[in-house]
Amino acid sequence: MFSIIWYIIVGFFVGLIARWIVPGAAHYGFIMTTVVGIVGSIVGGFIATLFNKPAPGSKFHTAGFLMSIVGAVILLFLMRLIEH
Repeated sequence: MFSIIWYIIVGFFVGLIARWIVPGAAHYGFIMTTVVGIVGSIVGGFIATLFNKPAPGSKFHTAGFLMSIVGAVILLFLMRLIEH
């Protein structure tokens, strides 16, 4: 249960950072920002584990967090391309 709440919290912050990086006025609310962050975290985290495996038992993977932001930024760019 706690891991789901953690995914939502991290996803929200990743979504906020991605929206700050990508220029333009996007009218996404709390839920859409969180969804963008969570999906970006899944994609970016998967890519990060392909290049750098986390240590066994570690709870935080720095490369995964950075790639989560990159994944969310890519997702925002794709969403803007589809909208226009």
